[in-house]
Amino acid sequence: MPTHLSVNVNAIAQLRNRRNLPWPSVTGLARIALEAGAAGITVHPRPDERHIRRHDVFDLAGLLSADFPAAEFNIEGYPDERFLALCEEVKPHQVTLVPDDPAQATSDHGWDVHRDADLLKRVIARLKAGGMRVSIFLDADPALVPAAKATGTDRIELYTGPYGHAGDAAVQAAELDKLAATTAAATAAGLAVNAGHDLTLDNLPPLVARAPAIAEVSIGHALTADALIHGMAETVRLYRKACGG
Repeated sequence: MPTHLSVNVNAIAQLRNRRNLPWPSVTGLARIALEAGAAGITVHPRPDERHIRRHDVFDLAGLLSADFPAAEFNIEGYPDERFLALCEEVKPHQVTLVPDDPAQATSDHGWDVHRDADLLKRVIARLKAGGMRVSIFLDADPALVPAAKATGTDRIELYTGPYGHAGDAAVQAAELDKLAATTAAATAAGLAVNAGHDLTLDNLPPLVARAPAIAEVSIGHALTADALIHGMAETVRLYRKACGG
């Protein structure tokens, strides 16, 4: 089975927000991505709404429900009460928990699954009681898998930043080894695996070749940049091919 592609539309929303105009349309481009075969849509609504706004979350949920019922909606964010209440109202297929400070420009590390175990167990139980699948952001380290499993999460999302922005071939190869080993450990533990951050058309094929058990990748920045060149539909087709589709 090829790895599924979830298109993160945060960068589209951020471009729209520069002028506070209704274009580019977040839902319009999400529709094009889904029509081109994307398996789902990802959003990361931050408290300052610098990209995805609250109404976008509901607009996208409505789009998927009405016109793409087989596609998945993934909402990611730090599990404060406001975020959890939003997820409970929208009920996406998947909630991805990230340990971000609200002031961060983007995610840059996974959870400390030992230190934050109590928080994660409590939040994951609450979300799963609402019928949502839960994934937690995790650094590529097989030793973290048992503690991640103990939180009750359904999946982990591997933080691929160190692999994605590695400028040295030897460093990239070492990071790829870590990602493959962590995927294998998680799969053996009964956890499904997602991945995301700084994935591109160039570095995605080696990743899915080494770790074919990765169920889903969430890609936004590079995919949006490529869409400026190729258009959204063709870009989604290129990324699906890079995923093994």
